Amino acid sequence: MAEPALSPDNRPFAIRQYSPAQLREALKRMYLIRRFEEGAEDSYTRGLIHGTMHLSIGQEGSAMATCMELTDADKITSTHRGHGHCIAKGADVGRMFAEFFGKETGYCHGRGGSMHIADIKTGNLGANGIVGGGLPIAVGAALSAKRLGKSDVTVCFFGDGANNEGAFHEALNIASVWKLPVIFVCENNGYGMSTSTARSTAVKFISERAAAYSMPGVTVDGNDFSAVSEALHHAIVRARAGEGPSLVENLTYRWRGHSKSDRNRYRTKSEIEEWMAKDPIARFRAELIAHGVLDDAAADAVAAEAVADVQKGIEFAKSGPSPQLSEVTRYVYAEA
Repeated sequence: MAEPALSPDNRPFAIRQYSPAQLREALKRMYLIRRFEEGAEDSYTRGLIHGTMHLSIGQEGSAMATCMELTDADKITSTHRGHGHCIAKGADVGRMFAEFFGKETGYCHGRGGSMHIADIKTGNLGANGIVGGGLPIAVGAALSAKRLGKSDVTVCFFGDGANNEGAFHEALNIASVWKLPVIFVCENNGYGMSTSTARSTAVKFISERAAAYSMPGVTVDGNDFSAVSEALHHAIVRARAGEGPSLVENLTYRWRGHSKSDRNRYRTKSEIEEWMAKDPIARFRAELIAHGVLDDAAADAVAAEAVADVQKGIEFAKSGPSPQLSEVTRYVYAEA
């Protein structure tokens, strides 16, 4: 008598791949990214933060799912819209707020602010105010890992606006020539400042450009946690095996303007509302509940933990010391 055929596991990739504890932590960090940026926005309005900032509210799924399988030994390079990347890679929100507030207890001792947070201990090589600035840095980090015989990978976050920079093409080309363990992750939120990708880029999907550099390229729903984590899983396995780079394009959307000075006149209210209905946190939470990983009460508890962590982080930042004027150049230049 023939054995009955086993039914295929049709659960989403993330549910199959990760433990309940890992999935709970992922949801917690996604809430943490959202609440951190809302807290930063409120602090800016209250005059506690100066300058400007670029919020990634609405893009939390892309950041967290991309970093899901990365270790502290693995590296990331980030962008001017990098708060979510930092938190997804393990940054402490208290030290992040301290950096925003210009305090000595911040990641860069208050010298960098929103766009220049780095945390070498968790493999975060830093956010970057230059469009496409992280691309060549990521290639350098991947080259270092390969030359040292390590299995570390580097993930390079960049926005759709950077795909028309020369650094994008140079980085992908040399990474492919040398088969470097780097994954290029384009967070395509549809706009480079106020210019839509459709008006600025010749190809429909940025991932199509991977073919010119002989590497795999894939476009996924950036608000679908499982879709992003699956694409990154395959790219990471490929990179660790010495097979070279990949290009992953996450289609997502920022709910806020480009920066705090953006009057948002280039987008319609209906377009923004359509994307808000695709909230990556709500979708991931619903997926976890549907598959029995969490129930509503447990998910609410996770959300509450994120709120509490942000509140503690703001208080930590407020109480921290400001840099001394006499030490204004300290940490800016390397000491001999």
